[in-house]
Amino acid sequence: MLKIGLTGGIASGKSLVASRLRELGAILVDADHLAREVVKPGTPGLARVVDAFGPGILDSQGKLDRPKLGAIVFKDPSQREVLNGIVHPLVREAAAAMVAKAGPEDIVVQDIPLLVETGQGRNFHLVVVVDAPDDIRIQRMVEFRRMTTEEAMARMASQATRAERNAAADVVLDNSGTREQLLAAVDTLWEHRLVPLANSLYHSSGAPRDNGSVSPHNPITPSG
Repeated sequence: MLKIGLTGGIASGKSLVASRLRELGAILVDADHLAREVVKPGTPGLARVVDAFGPGILDSQGKLDRPKLGAIVFKDPSQREVLNGIVHPLVREAAAAMVAKAGPEDIVVQDIPLLVETGQGRNFHLVVVVDAPDDIRIQRMVEFRRMTTEEAMARMASQATRAERNAAADVVLDNSGTREQLLAAVDTLWEHRLVPLANSLYHSSGAPRDNGSVSPHNPITPSG
């Protein structure tokens, strides 16, 4: 089994990459999806969040009011640490259960927004980072997520810096261009690197870590 850690800053295009990898045949473990699952009504996770932040973070139907909770944790790093301390272990447990069901020939991609921040890079054969300049990401958040510039910058400040993420990467996917260019880079990565590494690992010859960069303008080669 080849284990890939996928990450990227907010509005980097990580979700598009994850979707494409799933279309190509990867088993996708989405940490954001699991983070929602572990705090559904009736779960121990939600009960712990309510204990920590009070019943005011619930909506009228007893569900977690994410915008209200987000307004709290993104302004106060200590509160964010409290939330992460509750949710992250539950997400990791759920992710481990999904990975355990994968077969030896599978390529498992774990989409983890805070992979670098939580030090999980060593858990994977390769870490793939989706990258875009900060100004482009801010523009996307303002245009498509209806955030103010200040809100966008606050969200970015709550995550690792671009330099920190890229330093932790084995592969960097450049998303400063078009959607089509990014998808082409993902296809190249899949065909020329991930599939060969998965086959190599399956046949017990290993899947070594090897730093590299994949972008529409610097595609990986079959020998890379």
